[in-house]
Amino acid sequence: MSRVAKKPIALPKGVELNIQADQVSVKGPKGTLSLDKPSYIDIKVEDGSAQLSANDPQHIALTGTLRAIVANMVHGVSEGFERKLELVGVGYRAALQGKDLNLSLGFSHPVVFQAPEGITLSTPTQTEILVQGADKQLVGQVAAKIRGFRPPEPYKGKGVKYSNETIIRKEAKKA
Repeated sequence: MSRVAKKPIALPKGVELNIQADQVSVKGPKGTLSLDKPSYIDIKVEDGSAQLSANDPQHIALTGTLRAIVANMVHGVSEGFERKLELVGVGYRAALQGKDLNLSLGFSHPVVFQAPEGITLSTPTQTEILVQGADKQLVGQVAAKIRGFRPPEPYKGKGVKYSNETIIRKEAKKA
């Protein structure tokens, strides 16, 4: 079996893992997440941890993937995930108007982004955006969408970038 799938998933206090025939749902203080489960993978919960196993040897690799996804769901409903974005450039600003994120990114018009259900946006400063939520995939997708409005360019580094991202700079043409 996959080495990843052999590792049990620890269930913190306040987190419930419900397994039906074709669905796995995780409920915790930060929300509820669910996932369609293949029929050939079994999940057993005992002593505050969950263990995955495959019935068919052909699907052993998928157990490791499913284990990682379920572990991310457990982490998301107990602690949550966050991505931090930074705006680099003169006049680049972000402000919240209700649930909408209003971005000034050097265009002739402001860019308004509506957060999907389950995502919390916040702006600690005018040049920082915090994307928080329980679903790891959705948090990453929303952060990538916001970054996609004005990705950092390689000459001056202006644009929306992840806080831990390094921009490889190019040298300008010399005359």
